[in-house]
Order: sequence, then structure tokens, then C-alpha cells
Amino acid sequence: MSVNLKSFADEHKIKYFMISFTDLFGSQRAKIVPAQAISEMEKNGAGFAGFASWLDMSPADSDMLAIPDSGAAVKLPWKPDVAWVPAYCYMDGSSVEQAPRNILKQLVERARALGIEIKTGVEAEFFLLSEDGSAISDDYDYAEKPCYDQQTIMRRFDVIAEICDYMLSLGWNPYQNDHEDANGQFEMNWEYDDLMKTADRHSFFKFMVKSVAEKHGLRATFMPKPFPHLTGNGCHLHLSVWQNGNNLFEDSKSVDGLSDYGLNFLAGVLKNAPSMTALTNPTVNSYKRINAPVTKSGATWSPNTVTWTGNNRTHMVRIPDNGRFELRLADGAVNPYLLQAAVVAAGLDGIEKKLLPGKKLDINMYEEGHKLKGVKKLPLNLLDALRLLKNSKVMRGYLGDEMIDGFCKLKEKEWNDYSAFLSDWEKKTTLDV
Repeated sequence: MSVNLKSFADEHKIKYFMISFTDLFGSQRAKIVPAQAISEMEKNGAGFAGFASWLDMSPADSDMLAIPDSGAAVKLPWKPDVAWVPAYCYMDGSSVEQAPRNILKQLVERARALGIEIKTGVEAEFFLLSEDGSAISDDYDYAEKPCYDQQTIMRRFDVIAEICDYMLSLGWNPYQNDHEDANGQFEMNWEYDDLMKTADRHSFFKFMVKSVAEKHGLRATFMPKPFPHLTGNGCHLHLSVWQNGNNLFEDSKSVDGLSDYGLNFLAGVLKNAPSMTALTNPTVNSYKRINAPVTKSGATWSPNTVTWTGNNRTHMVRIPDNGRFELRLADGAVNPYLLQAAVVAAGLDGIEKKLLPGKKLDINMYEEGHKLKGVKKLPLNLLDALRLLKNSKVMRGYLGDEMIDGFCKLKEKEWNDYSAFLSDWEKKTTLDV
């Protein structure tokens, strides 16, 4: 429901608003607006030069206007006289077709036209590092298997509890927090909801975690693979589709844990997984997570093959219980809005074409995956992933040519910058060739 931001400011004693949009690379951009000026911004938007962010624009383009979605405003729990409000982007009177939140809005409307509501939840992993980001912040966090270690998480209790308290105050219904599989790594979970709410909360969560970490003299990172010997940061997505209060994925008689409708949706995700990997795993570093060797703990917990299973964490998709599935592909660098958009696009393709997911596998992929014949592999690097995305008719059809072309253009430049970088490894291995 729409809320007048001036009334919101009066009610919550807000002095400043952060009008925020997320660019193609997932970077959060904002202008700080005093509450006395918010009515004008609510009507006409805050002006940005799109070229100055990661959007495919030029310095000659008109101002891009970020019009706040007033119903999504969030009071900063750690700075209560400031409110964050995500925005939709417009230029020359038209919606910016490459703006990630705009794209997700269009997919929400597309799903609504089909009479369905898509609900999602995310598991966003992160590391707490020293202030300069060079090392794990806890010198005593060095166990080979640190996952769920109670002594270690209690040493970071002040940080984790503060973030969780804020989520409670915001009504997110957080339900568990833990030390994850890598040294210095944590995960915090909150209740699933409508996919736009989840995307906004995911975006705000990253901002909040970084802000609280800085407050405690630390640095938080969602980087996919910050340390070569440790498990990387994943961002698992849980998904179900609803209609009139009924979960369309649920079927108590199904041996696979999903209804036929759910299997169609899942099949679309499996079919389109290689072509959407550039969106779910959008950095050069991402492919050092999904194509990683065994880590210190004994498992990477990330996929490299397009397979699905029951309650088995070694596959790209698992069905932990009846009525939902978990996609384990995305990583911490994923754009919160493009993650939702890409998976929904893939799933709706499966619904439209009544695709079937193929055989469910119950094997341990980490030990027996090499024995499989004819299964699809995920891209080995960002360039391969971009080529698949660029040629995907499904992703273009649902996300739009402007977004796909802009994203690929900017990411190809990133790949070329990376390729031009001369590493110590290259000198070490080829200097004497």
C-alpha cells in the first residue's frame, strides 16, 4: 500500500531519506534527501547521471529519475532519523528497461496476469573480516570444520545479535543465525515472502550487514570466493508459487516433493541454468566458487553441474521438503533483483512449455558426479557464461534486450580488464618457458 513519505517522516521522526536504486552490477546508489524536500522527490524523482553507475548509458543521456517506492520505505534501525527507500528508475518519461528493480516489477506483473504469486527466501552468506579486509577478523577461528561452532559465533555475538535485533524490529521474522562452513563466515535467515519484498530485504540486508560491521570496526564481504582454501559465499534461493492462498508446488502424493506444476517450473530452471549463470554468478571471482577444488572443510557446497535431487546438498537444486525447492547456484555477488528475475523467467518458461525436469538423482555429486554421462555443466568462467546469456532467447524474452545487451557489454569489459591483468601465478609458471 502506498505511503506518503512526508507523513512517514512525521510519524517516524525521519530527518533524511536515502533514495536508492540498484544498478546492473548490484551496486547500491543513493541520494540523501532532507525530509522537507521529500514530497518533490516523491512526485518527480531524484536525478542521477546513469553513466556514473553501472548502467549502459552515456554522459549525453538525460537525467535518470529515481522515483521512490514509498510503500517500501525502511527506517534505519541503527540510525533512526534516516529512512532507506528503494526506487523505480525513469528517463524522459519512460521506465528504464535495464534497471533491475523495474525488470523485477514487470515480472511480478506478468506472474500476476497468470493469477499466481511467487514467494522466495534467500540465504545470504558473508564473511566478517579485519577492517582493511585482508584477513578473517577472529584470530581463533581456524578450525578445520568451523560450521555451527558455538564458541566462535559467540565471539561475534555482538555483531550477529545486533543485526538480528534489527531484523526483528523490522518485522522480517528472522529465525536462525549460524557460523557457516568457512572460517569467519556467517549466515542469517529470515522468513520468505513475496519476491519483490525478498529482493528489497536482500538488498537492504547487505547494506545493513556492512554498516553494522563497520560500526564494530570490521568489514563484511559477500564476495563469492575471498579465500582460495575456504568455502565461498553462496546465496541459496528457496521458491514456491501460490494462488489464492494455496501452494501450487505442494502435492502430498508426489514422490518427488513437487506437484506437476512445480516440476514444470523446476524444469525451466534446469533448462535455463547455464544461460542465467552470468546473472546468478556475475563476477570473475564467482567461477572460483562454483568450479572450486575441495576446500579446507572437505566440501565446496557449490554446484558445477545441472542436476536436481531430494534432500541432498551436493546438487544444484534440492527439494528439502514438499512444496518448495532450493536453488544452490547463486553467490554473494548476485544482484538481489536480477536473481529473482532470472529464476522466475526460467521457471515461467518451464510452465509455458510444460517442460519436464528429467531424472532425479540421489547420488553424492562430489564423489560420483564424474560418472554421469550427458548432463549439462555450468559455465567454467564469466566469458562463457556471458556468451550463453547473450544468446538466450528465453532470458531476452523475459528480461528484455536492453538489459541483456547492457549487462553483457559492461561485463565483457570487466572480463577484458581481468584478462589484461598480469598475475604472479603467470610469472611463476611461465617466466622460464
